[in-house]
Amino acid sequence: QVQLVESGGGLVQTGGSLRLSCSASGRTFTPFSLGWFRQAPGKEREIVAAISWNGGDTYYADFVKGRFTISRDNAKNTVYLEMNSLNPENTATYYCARARGVGQQAPTPPTGYLYWGQGTKFPVSS
Repeated sequence: QVQLVESGGGLVQTGGSLRLSCSASGRTFTPFSLGWFRQAPGKEREIVAAISWNGGDTYYADFVKGRFTISRDNAKNTVYLEMNSLNPENTATYYCARARGVGQQAPTPPTGYLYWGQGTKFPVSS
């Protein structure tokens, strides 16, 4: 069993930055890919970014390319999401997740992930 706990949410103004962290306990999350997802009220959960087990493969949704950076520290069992140039459209609950299986590429659909954190939410004020 893997427990994932997100942190780093908080009120941020448009144009501001925030870093989310997700720490894992229980069984480690190597060699599994990790992902960050978001879900806004009334909308489906969608991928934001993903990273393979060694960081060799990363994926970013088009709406965050150039603004967000995903990284991981396997020694600390932690994955990060650095977010810059935030705007109100980024307001959502953000979840980290660990992939269901082992592979060189990070999966993108939510069904590719087995373990999920409880989510962290941050409003972006205009």
